Amino acid sequence: MNDPFLMQRELRYGYPVCDQVLTGRHFTIGYSWYFRQAKWTLEIINRDLPLVNDTVPEVDRLDNFRADTRIPERFRAGLKAYVGSGYDRGHLVASANQDLVEIQNSETFLLSNMSPQHPDLNRKRWRELEEAIRKLDARNDVLETYVLTCPVFYFGEPVERIGKNLPDFGISVPVPHAFIKSVLVEDRQGRHRLWTFKMPNPPLVADPALPDPLASRDLSSYLMKTYDAEQIVGGRFWDGISGGDMHLAKGGEKKLEAMWPDDALAPFPGLKDLPPVP
Repeated sequence: MNDPFLMQRELRYGYPVCDQVLTGRHFTIGYSWYFRQAKWTLEIINRDLPLVNDTVPEVDRLDNFRADTRIPERFRAGLKAYVGSGYDRGHLVASANQDLVEIQNSETFLLSNMSPQHPDLNRKRWRELEEAIRKLDARNDVLETYVLTCPVFYFGEPVERIGKNLPDFGISVPVPHAFIKSVLVEDRQGRHRLWTFKMPNPPLVADPALPDPLASRDLSSYLMKTYDAEQIVGGRFWDGISGGDMHLAKGGEKKLEAMWPDDALAPFPGLKDLPPVP
C-alpha cells in the first residue's frame, strides 16, 4: 500500500493535500499549519450506523471544546482566540453527524475541527445545509454519504484574524471568507452522485450598501462546479475515483447534479445544464 492513510474508510475516494493528516477514530482532518485550522475535513456520516442496535440510546452533544494536542502548540488554535471575537466555533464535521458513541461525538469538538464562522452562517444557513445532508443520507436508496468540508480564503481580499490582540496568546486565527462542502453519495446501484456547495462567511460588520450574503435562499443556489471548488481550495476532490468517471459530476460538459428532492421517495433528478454566465 503506497498510502497508509487509505486505511481510513472515509479516505477511500481520495483527499486533498495538506500539511498534516490527523486521523481520528471516525473522521479525518487535513490540517493547515499556516492557517491554524483545517484545510479540509472528510467524513462518512455516522459510518457505523448499520452496526448499532436500535435500542442503543442517543448520545448527548458533549460541547467539550478543546485544543487538539496532536498539533504543535505554535500552529494550533486555542479557546482564547474565540473569546469575545464575535465569531462562532463553527464545526466542519458536524456534531450531529457523529453521535453514535460518546468518543465519536467528543472528537468533533476538537478545535482542529473548528473555523471562525459568522453566527448567522453557523446557526442558520450552514446548519440548514448540514440537516439537508443528513436527510439525504437517510434515504433508502443511499448506502453511504461522504462529506468533504473546506474553509476558503481569497488572497485578493483582506483577511481578518481573531486572537491577534491577546499578548499572552501569541497565535492568531484567520477568518475564512467562505466555506465549501462537497457531498458524495454511493447509491444502491453502486453509482456515485456529487454535489458541491459554497457559502459565504461575511465579516461581522456588514457594508449596508451591499446585499445580505446570508439572506434566505434556496440551498440549490449555493451549488457550484466541483472543478471550480478544487481550484479555489488548491487540491483535488475525490481523485480516488477515475477522472473520466467523475468528469460530468464535477461540472464537465457544463452540467451539474440537480439538488436532491425534499421527498425522500422521489428519484434523483440527475444532471442539469449549468446556467449561462452573465
